[in-house]
Amino acid sequence: MSELEPYDYELPRELIAQHPLARRSDARLMVVDRAREEISHAYIRDLPELLKPSDCLVFNDTKVIPARLVGRRDRTGARWSGLFLGADEHGVWQVLSKTRGKLEPGEAIVVVSWDVRQTITLRLLTKLEGGVWAVRPEPLGEPLEILARVGRVPLPPYIRDGEMVEEDVAQYQTVFAQQPGAVAAPTAGLHFTPELLAELAKRGIEQERVTLHVGIGTFRPITAERLADHLMHSEWCELSAEIAGKLQACRQAQRRIVAVGTTVARTLETAAASGSLASFSGQTDLFIRPPYAFRAVDALLTNFHLPKSTLLILVRTFGGNDLLQRAYQAAIREGYRFFSYGDAMLIV
Repeated sequence: MSELEPYDYELPRELIAQHPLARRSDARLMVVDRAREEISHAYIRDLPELLKPSDCLVFNDTKVIPARLVGRRDRTGARWSGLFLGADEHGVWQVLSKTRGKLEPGEAIVVVSWDVRQTITLRLLTKLEGGVWAVRPEPLGEPLEILARVGRVPLPPYIRDGEMVEEDVAQYQTVFAQQPGAVAAPTAGLHFTPELLAELAKRGIEQERVTLHVGIGTFRPITAERLADHLMHSEWCELSAEIAGKLQACRQAQRRIVAVGTTVARTLETAAASGSLASFSGQTDLFIRPPYAFRAVDALLTNFHLPKSTLLILVRTFGGNDLLQRAYQAAIREGYRFFSYGDAMLIV
């Protein structure tokens, strides 16, 4: 049996959330107590009572960009879809491409906006690895401005086959998003409202920000038999010197650092590789798996993750394998909503 098999589980399709709740903070919250090995049930809105006034919440302030591209091949008329991954200083984009038939360098792709009111042309330049193409938009322009016109919300395929509706523009974004660059939302952060953040602050709970731009690796499955052989995706993250100092002071005062999401956990653990938190800015390919020992995170707020995913492995490494297996079984039994628009879990 491969090392990945124990991370598989059966999920009824109806438990995959297709839309968020009308009010973000009404999502259910499973509380997993590692010391007592107990599982209890609450709501996100209960966080001010569940957390300690001495706790420090850390959020990811990345902003999802409209990275999904849909259009047609100009030569054949065949449907084409893509995902913007980045651009270089010469205006050349890297785009994950999907279509029928074989694409050829020099081909033109006509990209159409969600409301079908605007189009641009992408010229295929060079085929790269993993289904990625180097392309040039015509006419050239600032990538975020072009994406704002013709890009779509990059929903994961398990939500309505990736097809956005107008409400997703606001709903698939945290209320504290500031730094554009993610092609998927840091989903644990989606549960927070301005009112809940204010209530947490009123209770004296410190709130800090880091940045990790969620990349395409979020959607890519593990195919290796041994976890150590998995090639982990790299993502850009940043912890400023100011925030690192504040969080290190929290640790020294024996206050809990509560990571809001696996992206925050990976950022903090990357920055704490030397044993203590220090500023960090750059790419991280940290794959947290057993027997990893956490250095910077004391509690974790996270959504329920896909089977056989690096995120599920991270969460089980943090929460304890047997306890988290019990928790997922309880979540399915109790009808929790799963994945990006679903409910959450607080592991303390």
